[in-house]
Amino acid sequence: MTDKDVEIKTEEEINNEEDESKRIPSESVLSDIITSIKEKQEDLGKSLSDYSKSLQKPLADIIETDDALKVVTDLPGVKKEDVEVNISEDSLEIVAKFDDEITEEGTNYLKRERSYGETTRTIALPEKIDTKKASAKFNDSVLTVELPKIKEVKHKVNID
Repeated sequence: MTDKDVEIKTEEEINNEEDESKRIPSESVLSDIITSIKEKQEDLGKSLSDYSKSLQKPLADIIETDDALKVVTDLPGVKKEDVEVNISEDSLEIVAKFDDEITEEGTNYLKRERSYGETTRTIALPEKIDTKKASAKFNDSVLTVELPKIKEVKHKVNID
């Protein structure tokens, strides 16, 4: 078209252009809503993951000192012989057997929230530990595992 040419549009073309100009902001709003929903969904997934991790049995505290890690675990109702501790340089595994106290057939539970059976908890350790010097104590249903850290040995290299 030249400067003198005039474009003639039909009423339908004009209506389509108006619809497109209206659609663009609404599409933007819809896109924002979808993005917001996806973000909330991710947040919910993280929250549920954190919640389910907090329910892992047995519960444990990990305490760090300059030369060791200490893991304190509550194991109510568990006998010493029903606890197993396995360690590697970078992880601690606690296996505990929770016995069902009521074994009568036909017991009518109104609500049953406590769990029974064997449970395993593997804890990734933040530092490498000396597995040969590790020790564990079980007293009053509390397991305490002492895990000495591996001391980093630095060697001085002579320069020729």
